[in-house]
Amino acid sequence: MGTTLQWLGHASFKICHEGMVIYIDPWKLKDSPHDAILVLVSHSHYDHYSADDIAKVSGSDTKLIASADVVAKETAGEAILPGLTIELGIIRIIGVPAYNPEKDFHPKANNWVGFVIEVGSKRIYYAGDTDLTEEIKALTDIDLALMPVGGTYTMNAAKAAEAVKHIKPKQVVPYHWGDIVGSVSDAEQFASMAECDTKILMPGETVGLE
Repeated sequence: MGTTLQWLGHASFKICHEGMVIYIDPWKLKDSPHDAILVLVSHSHYDHYSADDIAKVSGSDTKLIASADVVAKETAGEAILPGLTIELGIIRIIGVPAYNPEKDFHPKANNWVGFVIEVGSKRIYYAGDTDLTEEIKALTDIDLALMPVGGTYTMNAAKAAEAVKHIKPKQVVPYHWGDIVGSVSDAEQFASMAECDTKILMPGETVGLE
């Protein structure tokens, strides 16, 4: 089957690998599949941390890995900090700093995160809510990068395309558009500027990792 990624809208994703299901920042989910082995939550803003949506995907054996403020709110899970690596069987999660260097929405001091998710032979980077930072520029060996493009709270299309020039992923999917901020035109602008294979997904659509 390989590894697949489904965009659930806004900043929410579902990764499937050999029967294992990982959710990133589940929000506004229509169904309650209770199929997650792992839920990752980048920070506690309402459009990324939703206790109701975590419950919809969680079962008795689901593991939550999240920023420390989310773990405190959930009174469950394992906190991840920027630079920390957590191993869960064949899955490895690496915390990557996610912050706005020149805006107040996501202060670096909050220790909010993006993730490098190593599953199978693939490395998937989920940026979280962030602008372009030196830590992002230093990332390497990324098979699939998930990049915010909506601007205001995160990098815009141009900055996301600049990030891709540094990361050099094999594939990239833009997100953080189509809901609170950003439109399909932001995704299209990013795709026109990004120097790698770009897939613009509609909510619910899936892409296979190359």
